[in-house]
Amino acid sequence: MQPLMERITGALAAVRNPRTGADVMAADMVRDIATTVDGKVRLTFLLAAEDDATLVRDVRQAIEALPGVTDVRVDVRDPAQTEPTPARRAPTAAPSPMTQPPAPARGVATGGMGRALPVMDAAPKAPPKVPEPVAYPQLGRIIAVSSGKGGVGKSTVAVNIAVALAKMGKRVGIMDADIYGPNLPLMLGVDAAPAVVDEKIIPLEAYGIKIMSIGFLIEKEQPAIWRGPIVMKILTQFLKDVAWGQLDYFLVDMPPGTGDAQLSLVQATQVHGAVIVTTPQQVSVGDALRGVKMFERTAVPVLGIVENMSYFENPETGKPIAVFGTGGGARLAEQCNLPLIGQVPLDPRIQEGGDTGRPIIDAEPSSRAAKELDAIAHRVVERLVSIYGA
Repeated sequence: MQPLMERITGALAAVRNPRTGADVMAADMVRDIATTVDGKVRLTFLLAAEDDATLVRDVRQAIEALPGVTDVRVDVRDPAQTEPTPARRAPTAAPSPMTQPPAPARGVATGGMGRALPVMDAAPKAPPKVPEPVAYPQLGRIIAVSSGKGGVGKSTVAVNIAVALAKMGKRVGIMDADIYGPNLPLMLGVDAAPAVVDEKIIPLEAYGIKIMSIGFLIEKEQPAIWRGPIVMKILTQFLKDVAWGQLDYFLVDMPPGTGDAQLSLVQATQVHGAVIVTTPQQVSVGDALRGVKMFERTAVPVLGIVENMSYFENPETGKPIAVFGTGGGARLAEQCNLPLIGQVPLDPRIQEGGDTGRPIIDAEPSSRAAKELDAIAHRVVERLVSIYGA
């Protein structure tokens, strides 16, 4: 069966405006289609004063007739008072990149409703005013885990540090700031729609840590094609509208690079420290250096460098094999006058744990990789104490 979004746009293409003879999709009368996995649909319909009002009924009935649709909401607007961002006929085209982040009044599912794509709105013509950073003392120490490029195991490091801190008896939360490629649901083995109680989103929990990810709120096949202002909106709402409770440490799994998410986070709140993840090869180190400089320029202390995939331990001899070269993390740390706080070996069990939702620090705590990740978590705490005190 086709994805629901494709079936909706196909059904709407059969609804014609008798005044113009064009279908409502081709006439750009439909915008901002949002769906939930349990079949709820919401859209905006642009109806001019000269158009027949029965078109609204026809649009609703066309969608209600689709298999799997359980509820339809059509928001009608006058096109003379709004600048349309039309929905497109092609299934791969993006809806409007602006979104209202999840909250029950905005169409995001509560516990019994399933997941929902946040309701979208039109993008502003001018850049939004950058708000002053807000302190969230209930989150404890906020730690960004970042990298210059993808594929270096940043999410793996973030997840295992979080689990290690929880094993120390700390109250820990972790937020997935990778809006375009959320990995925490898979890596922590949690996949459900969070409930909403008293207008607060209840984070999911696993391994003693509280978790929030956009992956809990959108359909798996739905691409998150959003511009920078929306990334800021979502991250800010995850900070202030999630019932985190009182935490000691709050980890943020950043997307690769030095883009919207990184800037949005440091603009939204005080980040107490950043951990930079790299691999030994120079192509990774060069990109990681940009990450270090970005945090330094935004007055975020870099707690240290983690070199992931440092070596592969020969199972017969126990000797390290430098699969990706050697010394990259140490060179970066020296160049930036930062500590190298860990060198995590390349271990197939790390990948297996990430794919099955069992972090190696929990699944194989006696392994060399797990012990090194645990040591990294302790060094992160030590660095924070040295900067801010107990």
